[in-house]
Amino acid sequence: LSSVMSLRVRLANKRKPEGWAMIEPELVKFEERLKEAIDDPHDGKRKAESQWPIHRIHYERNRYIYDLYYRRSEISRELYEFLVREKVVDAALISKWRKPGYEILCSMAAIQKSSTNFGTTSICRVPLAQRGGQVMPSVTTGCVSCVSGDGLNGGPVWWTDPYTAWAAKKKAERKQKRKADTTELDRDTEARLNALRGANSSEVKSQSAPPLAPDVEARLRALQGSMPGTSADGDD
Repeated sequence: LSSVMSLRVRLANKRKPEGWAMIEPELVKFEERLKEAIDDPHDGKRKAESQWPIHRIHYERNRYIYDLYYRRSEISRELYEFLVREKVVDAALISKWRKPGYEILCSMAAIQKSSTNFGTTSICRVPLAQRGGQVMPSVTTGCVSCVSGDGLNGGPVWWTDPYTAWAAKKKAERKQKRKADTTELDRDTEARLNALRGANSSEVKSQSAPPLAPDVEARLRALQGSMPGTSADGDD
């Protein structure tokens, strides 16, 4: 990653395309964060760990421009090419994001096999679901996972995003899904029960009592007639 130099100084005599004024404040914020990360005391940290914040800020700055240009179409091609030409953004990283499997690659360093002891890509390129034991960040970039959208909002999981937070989010999502599935099942079950109840009720109503024998019916009428206040033919 290149050393920090003020954008305003570096681009002072450059003609800025339309839209520069909209993105400049945010780019300045990224620049300030990057400078703080570089100037931060590294006491007690391994040399590689001191680079972790720089990799993350670099990712976020490039993602900001990537989203504006490729996903939201809020900046022009002329402005994007100006940013590439002036090395405000990392063209190689953004180009990788447009290829299947690299959509949220944390850093080009993560896929440089020459930088690892065994000539492989960084551990953060292995999905969390396929990793056993203690989940650790990449020694090079500080990224825990940037291969399958395991992070919050579908981005990488960084060393500052504990695995437990990721796991808790996934667990909550699964619980919510089960609840939604159960609710849907309950509604379906209730509808079926109501349908059955309605059918049974109709069957009961449609079934009339079998006719009585003539002599039995005559005796019942006689008994009804002998009851106080009741005549044989049912009149008062």
